[in-house]
Amino acid sequence: MVAIGKEAPLALKGRAMMPVAIEKADLYQWTGDKLGRGLSGEYHKTIKENEAMTTKSGADDNRSFLVRTAMDAQLSSQKIRKAVDAESLVSYPNTALANQLSMVASMIRAGMPTRVYYVSHGSFDTHANQGGLQGTHARLLGQLSDAVDAFYKDLKAQENDGRVLSMCFSEFGRRVGQNGSGGTDHGTAAPMFMFGPMVKPGLHSRYPSLTDLDEGDLKYTADFRQVYSEVLDGWLSAPSRDVLGRGYSHLRVLRS
Repeated sequence: MVAIGKEAPLALKGRAMMPVAIEKADLYQWTGDKLGRGLSGEYHKTIKENEAMTTKSGADDNRSFLVRTAMDAQLSSQKIRKAVDAESLVSYPNTALANQLSMVASMIRAGMPTRVYYVSHGSFDTHANQGGLQGTHARLLGQLSDAVDAFYKDLKAQENDGRVLSMCFSEFGRRVGQNGSGGTDHGTAAPMFMFGPMVKPGLHSRYPSLTDLDEGDLKYTADFRQVYSEVLDGWLSAPSRDVLGRGYSHLRVLRS
């Protein structure tokens, strides 16, 4: 798992596995010792000597763990920087989200074994000046649309679009009623968008009622774990019951 950003999101953290978080590819590399020296032959020599010793002894101790971790980090660093250095096959908008997706597309094109990538698109706390075509909300959704469009054009040019399923979700929904500042406050029942040739287009649950509310909030009509369950079982070939703790019916969002 690879997260593009300063830190790994909680959504990717597990009991046994932790994702790699990368803000920029050129920052993900060995930076040398306190004197500022780069990755040297002496470093490689030390790592190789320790690797040989741990392999020979068969010891599974702290040293062998650190050796494996150092080697894995160095190899993945080199692969990621080489992948991102390659010129994109299409032109991307000059936005933070588009730059993140361009990095992901480059890593997919390079054949990285990563199965899950995570990018983020912030500043949706539109408590004011939200509405209208010139509002903050419309501008952010336009950036999302343009970035995803470029991403899938890139994947199609690579002939990888059929191998990539994208899920877009929000940390919060919106209240139905407008507040006093021309915006809406945090609410429930956030939408989830899915992209890719393998997705069945359309609305895959009932549209929430705007009159039958829960103290001013929407009542959700689909449990997000139904979508996660289907993606785990049908796309990642991972038993959803083991991950989610129980079984959930699928919404049949994915094509057979």
